[in-house]
Amino acid sequence: MAYLLYGAGLRLLECCRLRMQDVDFTANQIVVRSGKGDKDRVTMLPAAVKPDLARHLERVREQHRRDLERAAGWVELPTALARKYPNADPLATHLLEDGHDIRTVQELLGHRDVSTTMIYTHVLNRGPAAVRSPADRMFNA
Repeated sequence: MAYLLYGAGLRLLECCRLRMQDVDFTANQIVVRSGKGDKDRVTMLPAAVKPDLARHLERVREQHRRDLERAAGWVELPTALARKYPNADPLATHLLEDGHDIRTVQELLGHRDVSTTMIYTHVLNRGPAAVRSPADRMFNA
């Protein structure tokens, strides 16, 4: 989870609520559903986390299969968040230091106003596929 929080810019509840179908290993993207401001967004899937995440998903599939054999295996999905947790976004600074533009960082973090993200750099949006996760830089993936 720590890799995803830092490397993909996920907030804690966004990470906890990820579903298997929200992770696209081929496109290296994660779809965040009902994130900050109850908005959906797409962010990058760090290469550094892919092997561990794939192993985790395989273990979860196996556990789910065993649970179904025992007439269990259901989950309760939350309908809404009781409150939002304010927290800083150190990921924004590292992405900007790596040369990523402010609009892309704004979109990845789900900020409505660009001033919330940062105030300096060019205005160019290349999307999440063009962004290298800081976790990949840190772990040389």
